[in-house]
Amino acid sequence: MAHAADSELSHASSPRSLFALALGSVGVVYGDIGTSPLYAFREALKPIADDGITRLEIIGLISLMIWSLTIIVTIKYVLFLLRADNDGEGGTLSLLALLTKSGQTHRAFLMILGLVGGALFLGDAMITPALSVLSAVEGLKLVAPATEPLIIPIALAILAMLFAIQPKGTEQVARFFGPITAVWFVVMGVGGLIHISDDFGILASFNPVHAVEFMLREGYLGIVVLGAVFLTVTGAEALYADLGHFGRRPIQWAWFTLVFPALTLNYLGQGALVLSHPDAISDPFYRMFPSWFLLPVVILATAATIIASQAVITGAFSLVRQAIHLGYLPRMQILFTSETNTGQIFLPSVNILLFLGVTGLVLSFGSSEALATAYGISVTGAMVVTSLMAFEFVRRRWNWPLWWAVGLLVPLLALELVFLGANLLKLHDGGYVPVLMAIVFTVIMWTWRRGSSILFEKTRKIDVPLATFAPMIERRSEHAPVLVPGTAIFLTSDPLTAPAALLHNIKHNHVLHERNVILTVKTVNQPRIIGEDRFRITKLSERFTLIELQFGFMQSHNVSHALARLRKSGFKFDIMSTSFYLGRRKLVPGAESGMPMWQDRLFIALANSATDPSDYFRLPANRVVELGSQVII
Repeated sequence: MAHAADSELSHASSPRSLFALALGSVGVVYGDIGTSPLYAFREALKPIADDGITRLEIIGLISLMIWSLTIIVTIKYVLFLLRADNDGEGGTLSLLALLTKSGQTHRAFLMILGLVGGALFLGDAMITPALSVLSAVEGLKLVAPATEPLIIPIALAILAMLFAIQPKGTEQVARFFGPITAVWFVVMGVGGLIHISDDFGILASFNPVHAVEFMLREGYLGIVVLGAVFLTVTGAEALYADLGHFGRRPIQWAWFTLVFPALTLNYLGQGALVLSHPDAISDPFYRMFPSWFLLPVVILATAATIIASQAVITGAFSLVRQAIHLGYLPRMQILFTSETNTGQIFLPSVNILLFLGVTGLVLSFGSSEALATAYGISVTGAMVVTSLMAFEFVRRRWNWPLWWAVGLLVPLLALELVFLGANLLKLHDGGYVPVLMAIVFTVIMWTWRRGSSILFEKTRKIDVPLATFAPMIERRSEHAPVLVPGTAIFLTSDPLTAPAALLHNIKHNHVLHERNVILTVKTVNQPRIIGEDRFRITKLSERFTLIELQFGFMQSHNVSHALARLRKSGFKFDIMSTSFYLGRRKLVPGAESGMPMWQDRLFIALANSATDPSDYFRLPANRVVELGSQVII
């Protein structure tokens, strides 16, 4: 991953690239938050509509929405958290990584927070596409009631296409989605601007006093209304998680030049329309447009609603990669889809998992109205976790004084806790779904972390330093291994210790090859590495050589092809006389391993699902030898 400075340079090296990335971020990062005007104001009006809605209530509601956008999205995420990146990456786990680097005293607590926040976001990544696409397709029954039985099949087909285009990469998806979403924001902004003149009194909403008075006046009902007001800021957590895909400056430029003005104008326009035409309360968004322009708006809204899923999908890719690097998930295949931006990635296994989860939610709930009850808890929960971790971050990493951190983050946290409380009212009515999903994801990540630690402690006891092992094995005269012709290449991630496969080969087969290569492979933060820069050869002894191969993040990790290119440097490589040795551990659950039996079995299942190294490194199948060992965990 790129360092923050390098990321900024690559993301905004010219006005043209800045514009392209900003436009792309509109379609990917802001897709979710850009569809909120369709329903947020309408849903917020419903709880207070029975007794008649007053002028002050409408102004108070719009004030709540505008200031929620300002405080949570603009201040917390766009201006503050986008600067808290971990080598160009954002998200809850990035904050966890940064806090871990700073030597925290509350590491266990922060780790749990980070895992819960990441798990909540993964749950959101499943719920948002299901809800967005269902709500878009359900609009068909208003135009053609006969299509109602086809809503779920059509929604599933659209979701299948949405996930099918993900291998194209963020850049290609953004090129297609960006202009569509940009047009959507322009239409929303112009529609709202036209209707502000219906009642200029709506401009009083810029005064936050009206928002506070609304909450004080409505009491418990105001808490219920906040559950709908929160819809205005959904997508903010995905904004932070998608940082690595576009960089800070393009995301900020898109927000301040297009997204924030369009959202503000639209909410003001909806409020002014309802003030002047109370009958528009049933659907204030669509009532802003003339009848002759309504069909194009419906089509554009449908497209925008489908696109809204993209922010959480790409955010999930980034979060899972961070979890892998931090040791919370097993190794998975990661494909880089851009030569200029290491943050633009695609994970096939995650894409399949998300699609299966989204499909299950669509089939289980059957409608957007039923699924909406499950929405909100995962997003608000993730926001609360991020604020708690940000409090520690600004004190430990940015060295903020306590009073400054309290002054900025405690009001944010208080507002988000109110939002969380409002959404928890839906817990019994479908809100338990994201909670259960978060528990499952948290258990998986914690199990992998704990199991990996136990496995490391068990295997570390038999590690032999390579620097002493190589000369020692060559000096042995008694019980010396039989010398056999050819080259043996032992792949390892730790070049300082003798690979387990080498030790097992000598112990069980009693043989030593004429030439033995200890090979480590690293991926560096460059698209491609060519020439002599991609390898380093160190002669350890007469029969042992240490080789480090480096690949750019866009290059295929074809080890045998790379070794063949080392012939010019004096390394004699003949594939027909070379064997690749891989160590494979068979994990066996143990009653006294430190984890319950069910967790042992879960860890073993996760380990077995990891990408096979022989496939990952493109090793010739007929030249690979796997030597296994049994480890009780």
